[in-house]
Amino acid sequence: MNILDTSNTNNYKYTTKHLELHILGGIRTNKLESLRVTISIQKPKQHNVLRQSIDLYNDNQVEKFVRRCAERLEIGTSVVRKVLQELTHELQNYRFLLLDKQAEAYKPYTKELTAKEIAESEEFLRQGNLLERTNKYISESGVIGEDVNRLLMYLIFTSRKTNNPLHCISLGSSGTGKTHLQSSIAALMPEEDIIEVTTLSANALYYFAKTELSHRIIMIEDLDGVQKVLYTIREFASKKWIKKRVVHKDKNGESKTIPLEVQGPVCFAGATTQETIYEDNANRSFLLYIDESQKQDKRIMDYQRLVIAGKVDESLQHTAKSLLQNIQRVLKPIKVINPYAEYLELPQSVFKPRRTNAHYLRFISAITFYKQYQREHKVNKETGEEYIETEIEDIKEANELIIEVLLRKSDTLTGACRNHLENLKHT
Repeated sequence: MNILDTSNTNNYKYTTKHLELHILGGIRTNKLESLRVTISIQKPKQHNVLRQSIDLYNDNQVEKFVRRCAERLEIGTSVVRKVLQELTHELQNYRFLLLDKQAEAYKPYTKELTAKEIAESEEFLRQGNLLERTNKYISESGVIGEDVNRLLMYLIFTSRKTNNPLHCISLGSSGTGKTHLQSSIAALMPEEDIIEVTTLSANALYYFAKTELSHRIIMIEDLDGVQKVLYTIREFASKKWIKKRVVHKDKNGESKTIPLEVQGPVCFAGATTQETIYEDNANRSFLLYIDESQKQDKRIMDYQRLVIAGKVDESLQHTAKSLLQNIQRVLKPIKVINPYAEYLELPQSVFKPRRTNAHYLRFISAITFYKQYQREHKVNKETGEEYIETEIEDIKEANELIIEVLLRKSDTLTGACRNHLENLKHT
């Protein structure tokens, strides 16, 4: 039996009793309606070689090539035709194999938890003081300081698993650790749920698969690198889907418009050194101001010294990261109902009260969602939908975490000005 040798990706070899063929440059996998290749064909151990670019799915081209080979190589047309048919079959099967490998390579990685890991994660979520213990493990994973911001960001990232995810923007001077904090908290999420980008072209988001971004975190290293796509990000954050129509030529060469649609919801996170954020971007996100105090500087530098001195327990950090990642994996989609929502009010002075109120309520729901293993699972008798309810404890914890963010949003001063003013008050 003749076998296609693909060990050299740029020169496949197919040898029969009568002919030796080489496929120069391999084969393309993007156009299944054709099989265009460059063939080198000769008799074994002969130097008379014929090279031709040909579409093996085009019968007219193949017949012309058969006659040309028969004439040039002095061999029967039936032999050449049979060999080309066999080669076409082998190449076709190999292309399908390549496509399967590509699909497998692009398939999102999903870790399968062991029974022990599931039990450990669920037990962690069932115990009391969940947010306090979570923050402790975030610290053990290697996040230094930023006690409130790190827990806020962790819960915001957790909200990606709900139907109303939250978004955040980290603000601070250059070199203060904005991106580091964002990356460190993202490292506590399952890697299959994170998409990191440094820059995006204007239409990049439209070319993801329809549900590829659903319930994922798009982490932007610097908002300056995505200026061209900020409008799309805003619409994606609000509508939970984006759609546009583009011109596309069909196989007959006729231009038609086709829809490109990507579904969410998606959690966006970004960092910037800008002191002020464009209003439409700011009012869709939680603004997290990085701690630029001297105390935080000292904490970070002390930690850096310990790392270099080899006095940081990396195994403890790895254990904390793995546990928090697994905790995220065992959280299941479930509806959250807040029976106290109608009694909650924000101060009149808050920035954009309508949207801020929605963020406030959704943040409370995110805390409740995170505590799903501590809540009674109820069922709506009319719809059969399962849900859990917010408790007073969730609202209290949300208020404690979010008060600084709400005050900052309502502040007429920039973050840097406010920090400077507060420092002056204490001198």
